[in-house]
Amino acid sequence: MAKLTPAQSLADISAASESSIYYTTEAKSISSGFSSALNGLGHLSSTQLLNSADPFATVVEGLTKERLTTVFTDETTLLNALPHLYALKNYPVVVNIELALNEYSAAPLLKDLSYVTLISNTSATFSKHAVAAARIASETLQPVLHFVNLASIGETTSVEFIPCEVAQDPSEGDVLFKTLEKSSYHCSTESPSTLIINLSPYGESFVDGLPSNTALIDIQVYRPWNFKEFFDQVPASIQNVAIVQRTNNSLSSTGFEPILLDFFADFNSLVERGVQQLLVTNVGELKDTTRALQEVVQNVTSAHPVHTLFIGQSTSSSAEVKHLQSSIQKVFSLEDAYLKVLKQLFTENLQILNSYSDSSINASSPEYGYGLFVSQEKRRQELVSIVRKSLDTASFNSTEGVKIVELLSKWLRFNEQTLKEASLEEANKVATEVYDLLERNQDSTNALKILESAKSVESFKFRSSWLVGSDAWSYDLGNSGVHHVLASKKDINVLLIDSEPHEQVKNSTSKLRKKDVGLYAMNFGEAYVASVAVYSSYTQLLTSLIEASKFKGPSIVLAYLPYSSENSSPLEVLKETKSAVESGYWPLYRYDPREDDPSDAFKLESSVIKRQLQQFLERENKLSLLTRRDPDLARNLQQSASGGVEAKQQRRAKAAYDALLEGLSGPPLHIYYASDGGNAANLAKRLAARASARGLKASALSMDDIDFETFPDEENVVFITSTAGQGEFPQDGKAFWDMLKASLDTDLASLNFSVFGLGDSLYWPRKEDKHYYNKPSKDLYAKLELLSAKPLVPLGLGDDQDADGYQTGYKEWELQLWEAMGVSGAAVADEPKPITNEDIKIESNFLRGTIVEGLADDSTGAISASDQQLTKFHGIYMQDDRDIRDTRKAQGLEPYYIFMSRIRLPGGKATPEQWLVLDHLADKTGNGTVKVTTRATFQLHGVVKRNLKHTIRAMNSTLMDTLAACGDVNRNVMQSALPVNAKVHKQVADISAKISEHLLPQTTAYHEIWLEGADEKDENVNWPSIFENRQEGPIKKKTLVSGNALVDQEPLYGPTYLPRKFKVNVTVPPYNDVDVWSSDVGLIAIVDEQTQVVKGFNLYVGGGMGTTHNNKKTYPRTGSSFGFVKAEDVHIAIEKVMIVQRDNGDRQNRKHARLKYTIDDLGVEAYKQKVEELWGKKFEPEQPYEIKSNIDYFGWVRDETGMNHFTVFIENGRIEDTVDLPQKTGLKKVALYMQETNSGHFRLTGNQHVVISDIKDEHLEDIKLLLKKFKLDNTSFSGLRLSSAACVALPTCGLAMAESERYLPVLIAKLEDSLEQYGLRHDSIVMRMTGCPNGCARPWLAEVACVGKAPGTYNLMLGGGYYGQRLNKLYKASIKEEEILGILKPLFKKWSLEREDGEHFGDYLIRTGVIKPTLEGKYFHDDVSEDAL
Repeated sequence: MAKLTPAQSLADISAASESSIYYTTEAKSISSGFSSALNGLGHLSSTQLLNSADPFATVVEGLTKERLTTVFTDETTLLNALPHLYALKNYPVVVNIELALNEYSAAPLLKDLSYVTLISNTSATFSKHAVAAARIASETLQPVLHFVNLASIGETTSVEFIPCEVAQDPSEGDVLFKTLEKSSYHCSTESPSTLIINLSPYGESFVDGLPSNTALIDIQVYRPWNFKEFFDQVPASIQNVAIVQRTNNSLSSTGFEPILLDFFADFNSLVERGVQQLLVTNVGELKDTTRALQEVVQNVTSAHPVHTLFIGQSTSSSAEVKHLQSSIQKVFSLEDAYLKVLKQLFTENLQILNSYSDSSINASSPEYGYGLFVSQEKRRQELVSIVRKSLDTASFNSTEGVKIVELLSKWLRFNEQTLKEASLEEANKVATEVYDLLERNQDSTNALKILESAKSVESFKFRSSWLVGSDAWSYDLGNSGVHHVLASKKDINVLLIDSEPHEQVKNSTSKLRKKDVGLYAMNFGEAYVASVAVYSSYTQLLTSLIEASKFKGPSIVLAYLPYSSENSSPLEVLKETKSAVESGYWPLYRYDPREDDPSDAFKLESSVIKRQLQQFLERENKLSLLTRRDPDLARNLQQSASGGVEAKQQRRAKAAYDALLEGLSGPPLHIYYASDGGNAANLAKRLAARASARGLKASALSMDDIDFETFPDEENVVFITSTAGQGEFPQDGKAFWDMLKASLDTDLASLNFSVFGLGDSLYWPRKEDKHYYNKPSKDLYAKLELLSAKPLVPLGLGDDQDADGYQTGYKEWELQLWEAMGVSGAAVADEPKPITNEDIKIESNFLRGTIVEGLADDSTGAISASDQQLTKFHGIYMQDDRDIRDTRKAQGLEPYYIFMSRIRLPGGKATPEQWLVLDHLADKTGNGTVKVTTRATFQLHGVVKRNLKHTIRAMNSTLMDTLAACGDVNRNVMQSALPVNAKVHKQVADISAKISEHLLPQTTAYHEIWLEGADEKDENVNWPSIFENRQEGPIKKKTLVSGNALVDQEPLYGPTYLPRKFKVNVTVPPYNDVDVWSSDVGLIAIVDEQTQVVKGFNLYVGGGMGTTHNNKKTYPRTGSSFGFVKAEDVHIAIEKVMIVQRDNGDRQNRKHARLKYTIDDLGVEAYKQKVEELWGKKFEPEQPYEIKSNIDYFGWVRDETGMNHFTVFIENGRIEDTVDLPQKTGLKKVALYMQETNSGHFRLTGNQHVVISDIKDEHLEDIKLLLKKFKLDNTSFSGLRLSSAACVALPTCGLAMAESERYLPVLIAKLEDSLEQYGLRHDSIVMRMTGCPNGCARPWLAEVACVGKAPGTYNLMLGGGYYGQRLNKLYKASIKEEEILGILKPLFKKWSLEREDGEHFGDYLIRTGVIKPTLEGKYFHDDVSEDAL
């Protein structure tokens, strides 16, 4: 193939793409590395732009979404164009950047733009990137930055490029990009201790000279950045990391570079990996790369490394490099980070007005600098006036008169313009040239006049003038120089650096408060204002400084640099900055009142703002524009950080007012609670009601509502707190406890108090963990006593292990409290019973409640507690994002309430249309993912309340409903996916659907609330008719009864439905992919081998997974056999099983309400007899069957009808697009293909995977190509990973105590290397993880299970049956990752050496006595080793 230069290849691709082509050069007559190639395109025109003439302004003006735009430029011009780069967003643009000066640090400078960034140093990499850049930009409608080192690439072969059209709508993610090699890893040893990360052109040379014990990663794709993915390729042995960056200058005194932010973003992971040293080494031009690399390694591995090491020859003396450094030099230190950025940005064109050496002048205020500016401006105006009168060429007695006048005229024009950095340089060239000419022509009277006014060339020069000050300037704005600057409307810039950490501000007792300079400035209306933070967004900082300098008028840049002392590390500053920005204390924004489009005047670049800023935006009509652009921001903008204090005051005032209305005369009693699960809150509210009945002025509030300033004066206080995590306060008690704990001099001598704690004495059974029991209440009691508060009664402790749980201890404590308050003998009326789930159901009017009213309430993202229970029957759970709970709380915002919607999908079968609507909803109203559950159905997460109705209607538009997917009813009927047998699968699917429809609630509430009539958000006007014409599913019409009344009726359930949920699983031997023994009713299909007709089912009753940690009254259970039932009778038999549970289940204690407890209470035979009596038939004897596994089998299979099926591995059921596995996009493409060809469907498995089903031979190759393209055919995972499952857990599940879905893949990865060593990579081991003991992923049946107890802490369960036939048992309680790995690895090794033929891991553990078998659910807690606790 023909050899081409990289520039020629890029030019050819641009031509083939029919791009709008721009290229920049220093001057019209000067070529660039790209220009000659572009000029050779012949018929295709390209536009030449000058570097000094703001070239990207022209590029932005010409942008279109219908055509690709390609720009060829260099790193210097790109960085000077930074403000324009924001405007490229959402346009198909490729910017090819020639690394002419080898300034690789330019890429990290632009990282906050988040544009795809490719780096090409070699011919092989360039060939891929050149094509990928055009494809990605065309398909995603987003910019791509392509840095190209033309010199290091040399010649390359002709690049094959198939022209692609610009997409009408942006794709979810370009597949070509996801297949690109992000970086290359090189190492000659298995366990290197040092890692070199290369961002330079020397990658290949470094590989050749790589020292032993050293690994190298060569960065090829810099954005998007994924910390976890990057370090997944790094061995755990790495201790030292050096980032080698090609640049042209040595570093600052601290060695900080923007690229470090990528690694500091997950600093905890670095610590966990044992990384001891991480630094940047800049290199210049290297003559000997091997020697340079040795020097890098020696430095990073030394005890005292040099953080400012620069190796090689610096080329900073060249004019080009000096020009580049003026834009990108990054010399960061805690004292003058922003000042040095200014200096490097504007170099010799910068004037710091208050930079002086006269110690007699006050440096701390802006007055001096402003006075200097006014004086300079006065002299400049005088000079301008003289020059205007001297523009007659005849007045200069010289042949150079024409030239002098020409330059003076040009100089005058510069005085009238807004000068950006490039123009500043050009203007100062003119200033120097004209001054030199005037000096040579002093025999001219006019020249002498001008020179008398301009004593030096500095009088002619132009400067970016800045006042630099501290937050001290913000205390008295009205009298400060800041006010004078703003009022003057003069072209002067103020950089105001605030170094006070947010925590210090919050805890300050000073009455002197800083004013908000940004708001003050914006209220003037004619000032540029920016709020920046170098450790949050470096790109935004540079943009703001450039824009401020260009603004013709006053500019204020507020810069955040929080540090407690001069010894604060960059990481400490980084963490403090992130906290301040995310909490809204320091919002990031830019404000330019002269924007052409007024709606673009204010640009908010962080998600939360303060109340005062909100009020300003409201006055300026900017707030509504912002909220319309991003509706999810609306509530955040309404609930400001200061709003939290206001809300607290309102809640306290309401409580006081309520007490006043009651007209009570007794003493006050303030009751405060800290509660995660609601028990402590309910107990506190009940205590307050009882106190009020006894004549006390009682109030019950969260500890969050305590006003610490007035707290010592509250006279009588009671605290009720539960225990969270490892002896921690619940979420709403942490802030108060932190304040109290830190208080050393608070005097509580006038305070009477008592404390009651809720805990579980066996939750942490190990001796060393015993102190966690009720630790918050004990600590609180002790601290209050230490601060001289007087106990009303001794500390009360409630223990879940007592006969009545915490009530045992509480009753005695409450009686003592009444005696202490002097109201023990008060006459008290009978108090109403607490509202229970049973009350909620019976009062709900057949599941209506106040759901409609709650959906219409836009003052909160939540619904009421009772409606939260009722919406479960509608398939909906209210949740909140627990990842940001703390941050929102600190901001005074309510939790980010979101809803999970679960589909009722009997049999787990979905059409292509159903799949596509879910994919669409995931992006439109969900969190961008689809979840396949452990009950073979779909869940959408992250739906906010305002989108909930639309989401439900859209699902129903494809005949999928959510009714009875949750709640105290029969839930989704799950069955084996069975891709190998079409005839049997269809029979079982029909029976599953029949069972589901037969047991479906008959209320019309679902149709009335969600589906009735049209809705403004409907995407199709036919939706209402689809809902009305559906034959099965939710009931639409009420029942006509006597008196011509239309009413709801529930013939099977009654108005209180079931005591708890009810589940049915159906399996077909030899498979048990549904864990048939885990559910209330399990059906094992009995199939006639000759006819393949399903004769009937062996029916099992009483399975259930949910438990409570250390509560021996709760346990998992496998189902008990009732016998065989014919296929035609099975739905009626299940109905009777359900009715016995309805009438006999425990409705008083929900922890004892599942069918598994009812059957143990009644006895298996007694329960069975009741069923047979209702049914009028007898169960036949159980028929023989054989179960061989409960896992899925991946890959292609062919059924007896000739149809093809492929089982796709979906880790933990989360369908999403990642860089390595674009599964969501791929499955969407498969669904579209099915829809186009009118063939195929999807099946879900109980192990959370997806089967692509019923593919005809004629479509097989097309499907295979799609699977390959989107990596859906990847089944080369370890047997352990393929057999694993996890529940959702954090961040959305409110019950989660620890991570599960997000953590199990990480834990498995840490086991896989050992499994490989033991020869077990392909051996199936059933491993499951849940974030709590409720058992959604059926952990109690796994061979290995980790059940969450607290963050990072799990109970390790071993010995479950591989077929799902046997419960496991506790092996070790309350252990963390290190202990889990330390236990499992040796056990796996022993199994590999000692197992018998075909012996599974769980069976091996039982046989060798590692763990004792659990033979029945009620014996689950027996035979647990003392060592386990």
